[in-house]
Amino acid sequence: MQRTFGPSGRGLPGSDELRNNGVVKNVGEAPHEELATGERSTRNRVARSVLDHGPSTVAELAERLGLTQAAVRRHLDALAADNVVEARERRVYGARTRGRPAKVFALTDCGRDAFDQSYDTLAVDALRWIGEREGGDEAIAAFARARIAAQADAYRKAVEAAAPEDRTEALAKALSADGYAATARSAPVGEQLCQHHCPVAHAAEKFPQLCEAETEFFAELLGTHVQRLATIAHGDGVCTTFIPKISHHASESTSGRNPA
Repeated sequence: MQRTFGPSGRGLPGSDELRNNGVVKNVGEAPHEELATGERSTRNRVARSVLDHGPSTVAELAERLGLTQAAVRRHLDALAADNVVEARERRVYGARTRGRPAKVFALTDCGRDAFDQSYDTLAVDALRWIGEREGGDEAIAAFARARIAAQADAYRKAVEAAAPEDRTEALAKALSADGYAATARSAPVGEQLCQHHCPVAHAAEKFPQLCEAETEFFAELLGTHVQRLATIAHGDGVCTTFIPKISHHASESTSGRNPA
């Protein structure tokens, strides 16, 4: 397998290695697995965990992977030297608490490239051609909406089969099945849908219509206005969409009435 090298001279893991989805079945056996599979395999697991869960602290990675914090720091240092991850302050939503924000480790563009973005150049060239030949930004926006519509059935079925309070979680699971590594979490007066990976991030960086069409689709699918707070395409560690809480009881009790 062809290998590429970072500034440190160490071989970066190839895309096939990084796409390995293997997880530790028994957390207590992780140190033995590390000895058996070697440093590179464990380093790939650290990078994959950051991809799947978004920017993470050393403590979070250690707990998730069943490793000591010292071992995680060692692998993060190596990944940082090879420009696969970088340290940054954790983004804080709402009021800040006392003390310094936690330091988290996020994938760099180079780190994301090592996963499954090998068709980025082709996608960008195709979108540029559409814009130049078929009507500029409006043509690209129409393509972006058509792309989402072609994927809509699976997402719609997942959301409609869930209880109203579980629909964001159902959408996250459907997105994860398509490679977006999505999670749902509670937020003040609503929820946040977090996509820790974006297979089209580099194309979306040049053509924001892709993100805009996705946001419009989320609003239509969930039946409420949503707000995109952050995107990987704009340099954030995770795509974050705020979904306000809907009062289903209120909507039911007022249905069929004329507003006062």
